[in-house]
Amino acid sequence: MVREFPRVPAVALLSQLEQQTPRAVLALGRSGVRTIVDVRQPTGWRELRAVLVEGRSDDIQRLALARIAGDLPGAPPDCQQFFELLFRPRTAATIRSLAKALGILPSTLMSRFFRAHLPAPKRYLAMARLVRAARLLENPGLSVASVSNHLDYSSPQSFGRHIRTMIGLTAVEFRERYDGEGMLQQFRAELVLPYVAVLRRFSPLSAPPPTRR
Repeated sequence: MVREFPRVPAVALLSQLEQQTPRAVLALGRSGVRTIVDVRQPTGWRELRAVLVEGRSDDIQRLALARIAGDLPGAPPDCQQFFELLFRPRTAATIRSLAKALGILPSTLMSRFFRAHLPAPKRYLAMARLVRAARLLENPGLSVASVSNHLDYSSPQSFGRHIRTMIGLTAVEFRERYDGEGMLQQFRAELVLPYVAVLRRFSPLSAPPPTRR
């Protein structure tokens, strides 16, 4: 953890209160530690697990959005919003919830991607979840089951079926072959770079202008 700081989140644990505790907490803050978790209660340990997992999710979100922004300079704000929602921690797990977050009907969202000759939004969502999964699985302390639970799959088996359907690998093979950046590159190669010209002017929340006859 020390070797990879600040990439790996450093968290201060409060296990007891002593006279020097406030001073120690301030010293950690000056050293770059921004999160403190009170583990004097059982809920604190659950919070710690969530903090560590979310830290890696935030990391891949920032990287993904930076790379995609570089691929799509000047893209409409709602196109940028679409990609932001894809990679947001605890993001929508279904097209219905994604469309709700965007303030649009699922059928309308799918129709606009279809008419623009883009891959289905469901494909974007599914591949983005795998990017986030690959980043989380870089941590050897996280099991496939814990990652599937964090990403809101119904079960580890469902997570495994999703991986096999999307890229033809088992969960173990997926973990061995891809890290977060590698899966992000796969996402861009399949869903962004071939469609740069379209995505730079694509507005998923705006109706396209009528076709002249």
